[in-house]
Amino acid sequence: MTVSPQYVAESGDDALADMAREHLWMHFTRMSTYTQGGHVPVITRGDGAYIWDDQGKKYLDGLAGLFVVQLGHGRSELAEVMAKQASELAFFPIWSYAHPKAIELADRLASLAPGDLNRVFFTSGGGEAVESAWKLAKQFFKMTGSPMKHKVISRSIAYHGTPQGALSITGIPDAKKYFEPLVPSAVKVPNTNFYRAPEHADDVEAFGRWAANRIEEAILFEGPETVAAVFLEPVQNSGGCFPPPPGYLERVREICDQYDVLYVADETICAYGRIGDYFASSRYGVTPDIITSAKGLTSGYAPLGAMIVSDRLFEPFATGHSYFAHGYTWGGPRWPPRSRSPTWTSSSGRASTSTSSRTRAPSGRPWRSCWTCRSWVMSAATGTSTGSSWSRTRPPRRRSTTTSPSGCSAASCPRRCSTRGCTAGPTTGATRSSSWHPR
Repeated sequence: MTVSPQYVAESGDDALADMAREHLWMHFTRMSTYTQGGHVPVITRGDGAYIWDDQGKKYLDGLAGLFVVQLGHGRSELAEVMAKQASELAFFPIWSYAHPKAIELADRLASLAPGDLNRVFFTSGGGEAVESAWKLAKQFFKMTGSPMKHKVISRSIAYHGTPQGALSITGIPDAKKYFEPLVPSAVKVPNTNFYRAPEHADDVEAFGRWAANRIEEAILFEGPETVAAVFLEPVQNSGGCFPPPPGYLERVREICDQYDVLYVADETICAYGRIGDYFASSRYGVTPDIITSAKGLTSGYAPLGAMIVSDRLFEPFATGHSYFAHGYTWGGPRWPPRSRSPTWTSSSGRASTSTSSRTRAPSGRPWRSCWTCRSWVMSAATGTSTGSSWSRTRPPRRRSTTTSPSGCSAASCPRRCSTRGCTAGPTTGATRSSSWHPR
């Protein structure tokens, strides 16, 4: 029996709910609630921030689906672009081949990512991106003379996905207990949930140092020669959406550099404008070795994830016969990248929810690119308008600590890249707040 959502919404008929009760196995759901007669809530449509169920009831979608629909429901222009592309090329794997939309989106993500994260490996979603990052870390160290480095460190309470490897990195016992034994060698350290360290209740910086040093302690206990990576969400989601204490991520970066351990920023939830910037790592001024992402990348209009990798990690795969022995059928976008994520940053460094083309500058103002972190900022060099064109000159692939031709400075750069060595040029524009709380 085929029942249209419109019919159900208008008639109040329970046909769809009955069908769901009989055949649909919902995720993370106690199914007995429905098999014993409970009504299955059926969401039939959405518009902007609101959704409607089959009884005609309207809801504010405060969770954006699952931290996903950052551009809102019902964006017909996105569906139109997807339909057009599907008529040209519905699907093709990026196994030894490429296609235009995967190339364009990879280029775009590389231009937005901090530091030298210039290689993009597409996945089906966030859990698969985390899985890919662990596999890459292990293969990278095997190829570069440290074959024993395979362990990963993550935080208790943290959630990193449901594939077996990502689930091992996850720190929620109830999410793992039914599937154990999992992939071994995943070590847990205390989270940055502030209530867990009452001795530092009045000093968040001291707590940040304490929490970061637990990572160093775990590396030393396991043996630095065996630890490959540390996985952290810049803004810890499970347990209450905790931003990092001041100095925490900087100290983690120091520890990883000291012991040759990769720092993986899991931004599956907090990337693509979730906290204002395209990447939380940029907002907090710390450049990871890998960023894993998904969700807001497509705003829920298609399943897609991305592992964004530094040039250093790609180097062993750039020569000879080596290749990353990993991939997914559903890896890589199949429609224009401008249809899938918030567009270019504004002068405040915040992600825009506009669907404007990357070839247009807002308000006709003079804009330029920060030479170090590659964010777009308003130019102080001229008061005249440059019209509606963006500068397409790409900065060096690796971060530069020399004088910047673009004249970036602490005040003018929305990414605060001065913390990473950019000190050139005059100051201009609004200074980013130094508060560690996302606004």
